[in-house]
Amino acid sequence: MALPDFFVAGAPKAGTTALHAALARHRALYLSAVKEPKFFLTDGPPPTQGGPGDARTYREHIWRRTDYEALFDEAPAGTLRGESTPFYLYSRAAQQRIRALVPRAKLIVVLRDPVERAHSNWAHLWSAGLDPIADFVQACAAEDRRIAAGWADFWHYVQLGMYGRQLEHLYTVFPRDQVLVFRYRSMITDPARMLNMVCGFLGVQQGVITEVPRENVTAHPPVTARHRSLARLVRAGSALATVLPAPADGAITDRLQRSLQEGAQARQPLTWDQRRVLLPRFESDIRLLETLTGEDFSDWLAPRGDSGGLVGARPAHQGQARNGRRRDFGNGG
Repeated sequence: MALPDFFVAGAPKAGTTALHAALARHRALYLSAVKEPKFFLTDGPPPTQGGPGDARTYREHIWRRTDYEALFDEAPAGTLRGESTPFYLYSRAAQQRIRALVPRAKLIVVLRDPVERAHSNWAHLWSAGLDPIADFVQACAAEDRRIAAGWADFWHYVQLGMYGRQLEHLYTVFPRDQVLVFRYRSMITDPARMLNMVCGFLGVQQGVITEVPRENVTAHPPVTARHRSLARLVRAGSALATVLPAPADGAITDRLQRSLQEGAQARQPLTWDQRRVLLPRFESDIRLLETLTGEDFSDWLAPRGDSGGLVGARPAHQGQARNGRRRDFGNGG
């Protein structure tokens, strides 16, 4: 069977695309040409409707097993096969499906400051004209309503950052020595060491890849009448995705979204006022994450976030945690 040996399983907007590209440069690894096939997110065809743009995304799912296995048919003999679908960490059902088909799979998880991750997630959808709410905090406040309406996981700005709950479940499905976890920031501050850690975890030669490709920074168009008009057209076009053939739908949406990005600035950093509105929603989960890992994530609750570097990895056999337990990670930051 041409199934993966490992997965970059999460989290969205935490550098998984850049990590996928970096690992694809290793001669002992074969990464799927389709970066995010989403095969394990459903047991059969994906939904056909949801929030703005969801229908188009669902049509991109590679959900037939024969099509999925075909992604790895060209893997050279002896290489380890992998794919990157960052929603596997969030989906409990996906974790169970992976376990059923690939019980010895190794899973790689990248954790990013959950408020920064949510902000990047919202900026991605808003700048594409899909999220009609121009205020990040207000968009997060609409999350429960959107989830109840069946909008896809990428709209779950806050819930996607509940890493404590997600890892707690993942550790009931896979042994901890099959899960590697590190911080997003380490991809920026110490990429060579981070990549050696990943390669060591996968059991391939270290020192072969030392750099992570630069990620595209999400553009942030100004809130203007032009932006509002174009965004309405994008959302109207996305609503036609269930009836238009895929090429026509994609061509229309892509042209509109390119127009939206014209003259846009890079995403603006969060203010402390914005952070402190959302931090209470994450605090208990961050404490759970600390309990699970024996590491300190209090910097995520500080006025400035997304700090630190390598958190480390399983297996937990190097050093001791602050409370005397084995450390779940290497040298947190």
